Amino acid sequence: MKLHRSLCLVALMFLVIITSSITSVAARKHHHHKHKENKKKNNSDNKNNGDNCTVPGSSPAPPPTSPGNASYPTGSKTFDVLSFGAKGNGFADDSKAFLTAWKAACKISGATVEIPSGFKFLIKPITLQGPCMPNLVLQINGALLAPPKVGSWPKSSLFQWINFKWIHNFTIQGSGVVDGQGSQWWTPSNQIYLIQKYLKHVPNWKPTALRFYSSFNVIVRDIKIINSPQCHLKFDSSGGIQVDNITISSPETSPNTDGIHLQNTRDVEIQHSNIGCGCSNVHIHHINCGPGHGISLGGLGKDKSVACVSNIVVEKVSLFNTLAGVRINTWQGGMGSVKNVSFSNIQVSDVKVPIIIDQYYCDKDICKNQTMAVAISGVKYDQIVGTYTSRPVHLACSNGIPCTDVDLTDIQLKPSFKYRGLDEALCWNSYGKSQGPLYPSSIDSCVRRDGGSVKRIARSREHVCF
Repeated sequence: MKLHRSLCLVALMFLVIITSSITSVAARKHHHHKHKENKKKNNSDNKNNGDNCTVPGSSPAPPPTSPGNASYPTGSKTFDVLSFGAKGNGFADDSKAFLTAWKAACKISGATVEIPSGFKFLIKPITLQGPCMPNLVLQINGALLAPPKVGSWPKSSLFQWINFKWIHNFTIQGSGVVDGQGSQWWTPSNQIYLIQKYLKHVPNWKPTALRFYSSFNVIVRDIKIINSPQCHLKFDSSGGIQVDNITISSPETSPNTDGIHLQNTRDVEIQHSNIGCGCSNVHIHHINCGPGHGISLGGLGKDKSVACVSNIVVEKVSLFNTLAGVRINTWQGGMGSVKNVSFSNIQVSDVKVPIIIDQYYCDKDICKNQTMAVAISGVKYDQIVGTYTSRPVHLACSNGIPCTDVDLTDIQLKPSFKYRGLDEALCWNSYGKSQGPLYPSSIDSCVRRDGGSVKRIARSREHVCF
């Protein structure tokens, strides 16, 4: 099970693995979590870019009811897109054939939409909408290709490429490839003028390759997702998600091409993740990640939004040549909470900073100082072992809302042969306890004891998530 990333975030805005560019995931285990369908529908169905929570304390919307009085065709339950007029030559627009096959299969319980091997299907931005009959399968054995030129994307479809909406009891599987052909979206800022010379617009956002909105009991397995303009796989306002043995990859030079992004989503069994705000009950395990950004709960509370993140378990992970190891980062001015997070049995090799909590996250040269913050509590770091290239630990907690119940246990971090940094841990306004063995020794004084007053201050900021 491997997870390769040149720039492995939001995550996981959020998980959870912060991915910036390359991500590949292979899951060894496959678990099922019972989903909850109690969330309000997200009003920003097509316009939310996944960087912010939308409704404080909101939950995924329940799936719509199944279609009512539709008449269902008889015969085969396999709907090959070639039978619906697709060319499969990589140049002709096969979007209409794909959509027609989907609509036909959607009416049949246990049907399969087949993308056959040996063909390449050019698909323009498209929404595959339910509700559909149960146990629908999208079998991808061939290749799905996104439009390769930025200028060929409609301005109204820049948020995602293939959007699954109101789908439940659904599986994507196969030996094929979903190719976002995102290279033109990755042009460095110092070369933007070259694009502007030939294109009418250069958008500030970029499309996600595969997005699920308000979908439940979804399985994604075995397929390969590559070269997305930005995030590769996103679940928004959904639940009961299983991701197993998939590969996600893009070049190291591709910026912010997150691997898996979860937003307002719960009950997830996944391995390499970027998780957006409003997520709970997420289990990340058995991952090899690198190079890239690492595994993060990140970008929370942007633009004074509410983040409600809880019950996250990340374990049995190996990271190599990443910018961060296991990280939580929040914007100043945010609201809500991150609580009950466990990072355990993490092996790091040539990681810049293995352990990070940063409540001063900023992706610009200068960000305004603000007193409000997303409260962080109940974070456990256990058995984090390996080598670093810059600093072993960085805990920078808010002046107004300190980090509480941060536990450091069995941390053994040594400088790499590529070491260019400092042995000292950087710690600010973090409370909790540490327990040996701890190396370097500066980690021992990284968290302070709290008599209770600090914890009360932090908890006063969590009420919006209850």
